Amino acid sequence: MPVTDVQQDLDNLTLTITAEFAAPVERIWQVYADPRQLEKVWGPPTYPATVVDHDLTPGSRTTYFMTGPEGDKHVGYWQITAVDEPTSFSFDDGFADADFTPNPALPVSKNVFTFAEHDGGTRATYVSTYESAEALQQVLDMGVVEGASSAINQIDGLVAA
Repeated sequence: MPVTDVQQDLDNLTLTITAEFAAPVERIWQVYADPRQLEKVWGPPTYPATVVDHDLTPGSRTTYFMTGPEGDKHVGYWQITAVDEPTSFSFDDGFADADFTPNPALPVSKNVFTFAEHDGGTRATYVSTYESAEALQQVLDMGVVEGASSAINQIDGLVAA
């Protein structure tokens, strides 16, 4: 499994996931840059994602929804804040209503995804920072660690195909 470490830091309001892939940095970058590939790995296997709009350029907005096993839809968005292709990108990730309007009742995280060459493959570091310990705890209670880890663990199969 690609996920090698998960750190929850309530003092620094961060969740950090580290993963290692047997593929070059440029290949892992493509997983996130291409909306059709992204939707194969953004949601956990039981909540596949559909990416509606996606462009990895600063100022752009990605919109998506995940569909649960009972047909329930969970809508979200990314507001892209920085891009350094192919080694990193930053974005705010939030929950949204069915029409992609941000839902202020749920937490927004500031994310930095970095990809570095490591042992002939790629080490990815996913850091999410929350506005408060309560916001971080809320997503932890919602299962973000399990969901994100199972989503990331799908990348090996995608890049091997």
